Amino acid sequence: TSVANGKKIRHVANLIADNRNEDCEVVVVVSALEGVTNQLIQAAEEAKNGNREYIHRFKQEILERHLITAKEAIEDKQLEAEAKQVLIARVGELERVLKGIVYVNELSPKSKDNVISFGERLSAPIVSGALKDLGLLSVHLTGGEAGIVTDSNFGEAGLLMNFTRFQLKKNLEPLLNKGTVPVVTGFIAATQDGETTTLGRGGSDYTATIVGAALDADEVWIWTDVDGLMTSDPKIVPQAKTIPELSFQEATELTIFGAK
Repeated sequence: TSVANGKKIRHVANLIADNRNEDCEVVVVVSALEGVTNQLIQAAEEAKNGNREYIHRFKQEILERHLITAKEAIEDKQLEAEAKQVLIARVGELERVLKGIVYVNELSPKSKDNVISFGERLSAPIVSGALKDLGLLSVHLTGGEAGIVTDSNFGEAGLLMNFTRFQLKKNLEPLLNKGTVPVVTGFIAATQDGETTTLGRGGSDYTATIVGAALDADEVWIWTDVDGLMTSDPKIVPQAKTIPELSFQEATELTIFGAK
């Protein structure tokens, strides 16, 4: 929800710019725009069922939404045009993947991972463009390009942390040393052969902690629509309160028992 639309992305970019300085380099991990991952899952199912009309309509709608978002988030026309070019190319690639699923009449876990990876692959160029618009150096990378390596368990891939730690340091530290803000897609990784995998739902938070651990970050900040750790889900229990302090052990135990 923090990247639900262009105005929110602009707000995120300002937060990053305000909190970054010579003593604090930042890596940004982004999720898809609100609702897009579910829409991509639906599109993949429709493609499996041979619904070409749905695919054509979906392609137009998802492109239009991201172009509008880029226009809202990026004020400089040249930077907006650069983001627009990337978005058009990626939606074209998405359309080809969906048409391939229609053609073979099958949706494998590997193909599904490829389709749903486009949510983050479309949001990252917009966030990176918004940062450039504020005068920062920035590049956008998929999780795989950044160096997050997994096994081939498509749909909920297992992290290969030793490989990942080495690759993330190799790929991201030179950018940070040059003062560049890398914008990395959450949720997405790659096998050692470069095939796209995903880390399961909620994978963007997971990606942020992976990057933080690999780079020995001082802190990992997760910006979301819930104000910290709370006694209950505030969407279900309006009276839920923020827990002011929690030990790592308590947080770990809560996570094991299903808390998010």
